Amino acid sequence: MKRIKILLGMLFLLSSMSFAIGFQLNVMEKQFPASEDVSGLRLNFLYGKTANVTGVDFNLIALGESENFKGLQFGFIGANKVTNSFSGLGMGIVNLHSGSSKGVLWGLVNTSESVEGVQWGAVNYSTGRSTVDLGLINISQGAAFQIGVFNMTNDLTGVQIGLINMAKTGFLPVFPFFNIDGRIF
Repeated sequence: MKRIKILLGMLFLLSSMSFAIGFQLNVMEKQFPASEDVSGLRLNFLYGKTANVTGVDFNLIALGESENFKGLQFGFIGANKVTNSFSGLGMGIVNLHSGSSKGVLWGLVNTSESVEGVQWGAVNYSTGRSTVDLGLINISQGAAFQIGVFNMTNDLTGVQIGLINMAKTGFLPVFPFFNIDGRIF
């Protein structure tokens, strides 16, 4: 217990001194130093919320939340949540992006509003358009390219490859192994 207190004390001291180089530590929604803007490194333990983050984000047994994010998110034993705009690489057990995303979302479960880039995970779910979905289950409102066991979209503008492929705009609404945009014929 004494070692944990010493470690937390050192991290607090480091975060207090490192504001000039862009460092923030979040522990249970407490920020050290307190700021809504971080450019550099943000470490989250259990839960951290900062409005704007540019740089590297580590979620250590945590949910790291931000409104706007640019850079690299690492939530290997945690989750990444962005509520407005995301640009970069998000890696976590869960990526929860409710705004626009540009780049790569790589996790067991990826949820997004729209993705210009790649969603790569066991389950990929998008309420808007996605460019590329790679996973076991891919569900989106609109998609250009999906590879998975089960693929489903309302507006297919490219190709689906998988065991079951469903697309309202596909050459058939449900087709095994592949489906393509039916409007190209």
